Amino acid sequence: MMAGLIIRPFIMETDLEALSNYCLPIEQAIYTSLPLKVIEDFRKDKYNLPMVIYLDEDLIGCFALYTDKAGNQYTSNENAILLKSFSLDLRHQKKGLAFKTLKVLPDMIKLSHPDKDEIILTVHHTNVPAINLYKKAGFIDKGYRFNGEEGEEFIFHSALD
Repeated sequence: MMAGLIIRPFIMETDLEALSNYCLPIEQAIYTSLPLKVIEDFRKDKYNLPMVIYLDEDLIGCFALYTDKAGNQYTSNENAILLKSFSLDLRHQKKGLAFKTLKVLPDMIKLSHPDKDEIILTVHHTNVPAINLYKKAGFIDKGYRFNGEEGEEFIFHSALD
């Protein structure tokens, strides 16, 4: 892992204030959930595990891992884990940090969820920067599509070897 880059589960007592200062541009809002919404969803669903990304002392990103075997509508693979609402704070975008996070994520998931053998994510068909990022990080577009609330979503896969 990159020096100073830490990915860990959200801790209410230490992370909530940092998330309240999270900066995400409005034009990215259709592509992801704001981190505080990710936390709100977590409180409603025990399978939704909010994660935070820190660089040294700064909270720079957030995402959720969805672990319910029955609740992953994007695949029939019961051993897949769903990566949801991946975002980086605007002040930390375009620095290669999203790519570095995605590259270390498979090893982290294998350690914390050894029963999982695949990461699944969806990306809006117009979100070209994210599509390119996920492909660069090794995710594969197998041609599966999903009609989401904001339009067509591509379903990307990454095998956990």
